[in-house]
This record gives sequence, structure tokens and C-alpha cells, in this order.
Amino acid sequence: MPRTDGREQAALVVLCAAVFLDSMDLSLMGVALPAIGRDLSLPESLLQWLMSGYAVAYGGFLLLGGRIADLFGRRRVFLLSLAVFAAASLAGGLLSAGWPLVATRVIKGVAAALTAPAALSLITTTFAEGPRRNRALGVYSLAGATGYTAGLIASGLLTGISWRLVFFLPVPVALLVLAAAPLVLPRGPRPSGAREGFDAGGAVAVTGGVLLLVFALTERDWPAGAVAVVLLGAFVVIERRRPAPLVPLEVFRSGTVAAANLAALAWACATIGWQFVAVLYLQGELGYTALTTGLGIVPMGLAIVITANLAGGLISRWGLRGVAAAGMLVQGAGILLFLRAGAGADYLTVLLPALVVHGVGNGLSFPSLNIAAVSGLPDERQGLASGLVTSSVQIGAGIGVAVLAAVMTSGGSAPAGYRIAFLTAGGFSLLGVLIAAYGLRSRRSAPVPTA
Repeated sequence: MPRTDGREQAALVVLCAAVFLDSMDLSLMGVALPAIGRDLSLPESLLQWLMSGYAVAYGGFLLLGGRIADLFGRRRVFLLSLAVFAAASLAGGLLSAGWPLVATRVIKGVAAALTAPAALSLITTTFAEGPRRNRALGVYSLAGATGYTAGLIASGLLTGISWRLVFFLPVPVALLVLAAAPLVLPRGPRPSGAREGFDAGGAVAVTGGVLLLVFALTERDWPAGAVAVVLLGAFVVIERRRPAPLVPLEVFRSGTVAAANLAALAWACATIGWQFVAVLYLQGELGYTALTTGLGIVPMGLAIVITANLAGGLISRWGLRGVAAAGMLVQGAGILLFLRAGAGADYLTVLLPALVVHGVGNGLSFPSLNIAAVSGLPDERQGLASGLVTSSVQIGAGIGVAVLAAVMTSGGSAPAGYRIAFLTAGGFSLLGVLIAAYGLRSRRSAPVPTA
């Protein structure tokens, strides 16, 4: 925990609890899907949307969420979106029909897309740039990693009792955060950007483009992908002409910000895509149950937690470029160690070392990229920068899962398919190494001029 006054520490705890909740919710649903399908007699095509509906909404609305936080107040947006998240979680646990359940997941995705950039920008505007902010962001990343691991374990335990508990679990956590947040979160100055007008055209173009892009990657719908490319191209044209754009393109004049977003995309392609394949491998090839799969991944989660807690100090000493590049390299090594795994891989001698190495690299790289993505930008751009990097991660997750799912089928046999997928994921990590090594500055980014 950064050495600050008590109010700042309490604010950091509250904001970290929110990202813990978002990360936990991502991993809670996967194990519960078969039980939901059996209980409600739902087809697999609809069950898939309980996962992808959340991801599509989350990835699609992130940029809009970051700008809304900047325009209308980070504290206000954080509280309102978290309340919606809690209400949708409660409704999901009470419903017994397929598409209404999907609707609650989509609503939660939109709410998370507003909560995440608001929370991250509250941290970056509360803690001054430098060692204090680096340590705070390290704790924030640590909370996200812990939440994802906790969700894997809790999902196996709760689904054995009732899948409805998977929906109900986030509710008390969200209510506790809502009770504490008004007492500790800074109100901040009145947002001046709200008077500049809202870039409706840019918002529609980028949100529609990203939604369709994630949808196309999830469903392998290439016409939808073509429309997404057209919308994203239109977004760039709109932003160049708007006096008060949704995403001022000059933020990318900072090479560090642009490189951090590209590296974050490669990071997510590698690690989220790898997780998708690794879970299938553990359950499909080694016969692990959902619970033993979650427990088997715990050492990786612990490695992430421990390393992320050290990342802030390492960044202050060695710089963003060195820590981010080293982290991506170690993460890639952990993924490639899975090439040793076969149909009867031993956990202690084969899987455990790969998981721990992967976790160490993950814990070094993710905080570094988050810090780089917001470095050198003024306070009024922090929500935008936070939304950009989180959106890069979500889009990268969609690309990674889609690509690795496709290459798995090209191996001729299941073991060969898994090896090709692990090799591809390792390649994504090595691409991230190159981007970080040549694109990130060693210490701080230069300030970017405001519009």
C-alpha cells in the first residue's frame, strides 16, 4: 500500500475493491455455464452470450465510459455505474429465462465499462505521477489479478451449490463499496469539459465499431468485421474535424501512450488467449474438474499478486521500458513452457513451473503498461487514457481467443492443436516485448499538449 494519508489509502481500497469485483465477475461465469444450461434447458448458442454479451458491452463502451467520466465527474459516474452493476447482478440471480439473463450480463458489461475508467482515473488524479502513483497502480493491478483468481475458485465452489450464487456473489461486494465510496472518494473540481459539447458522432462510430469488432471476433462474422473497420475509419475522420472530440488524437503524439496501448493489446492476446486454451487443455486432456482447474491455477494467481506488489518499486528503479519488456518476455517463457505438456502431463514438474513463470511475467508487465498508458497526460485526459488502455486489453482478449481457437483446429490432433495454440500465444508475448522495448520511454512520458 502506498504511504499516504488515511483518506487516500481508504480511497485506494475502495477503488481496488471495484476492479476486484469486475475481474471476479469475468471469471465467475465460465464454470457455471453448463449448470445454467441444464437447469434452464438453454442451447449452447445462447449460453455463449452469457460470456460474450458481457465482453462485447465492456469492450465496446470503454472509450465512451472514459470520456463520460471526464465530462460528468469521475466520482459520480463511478457510484452510478456501480449501483447499476449491483442491480443487474441481483436481477440475474432471480431470473429463469435465457435472453433476460443475457440482458443482465450486457447491462453489467456497460456498467463495468463506466466503472473501470472512472476508478483508474480517480487513482491517477489522486496520486501524483511518480513513485506514489506507480505503487498505487501496482496495488490496483494486483486487485484485478486477485479478483480473477478468486472468481475461478469461487465459481467452482458456488456452482456445486447453485449457479444462482454466481450471480448473487457480486451484490454484497458492490453494496459495501457503494456504502464506503461517498465517504472517502474525492469530489474533485467541477468538470469543465461538459460545457464543450458531446461528440455524439464520434461516440456512435467508435462504440459501434468496437462492438461489431468484438462481435465479429467472437462469432467469426467477417461482414460484421468489415462494417466495424468502416465505422472505426469514420471515427478517425470525425475526430480530426471535431473541435471537442471524444478522443483527441493528439494523445497519441506521445509515443509512450501509443506503444503502451499496442503492447497492452498484444499482452491480452497472449495471456487471455492462453488462459482460454489452458482451461480447455486441463479439462479436456487431463480430465480436471472445474474446481480442480481453478485450484490448479491458484499458484499463477499468487505469483501475479506477489510480483504486482513489487512492480511499482521496480518501475521506479529500472523504468517502464525495462520492466514492461522483461515482464512480457518472462510471460512468454511461461506460455512456451506449456509446449512440454502432453496428454499425461505431471502437474508438479510440468504445469506448476510454467504457471508460476507466466504469473511472474504477468505481474510485471500489466502494471507497467497501465502506468505507461496514462503517463505524461493532464488530469482532464486521465479518464480517456484509462478507457483506451482497458479497451485495448478487451479487444486484445477477443483477438487472442478468436485466433487461438482457430489455430487449435489446425493441428490434426488435440495435443498438436494445443501446442500450436501455445506457440501462437507465446508469439503474441514476444511481439509485446518488441513494442515495449522500442516504444516505451525508460522513465516518464513527455506531457502531451491539450486540445
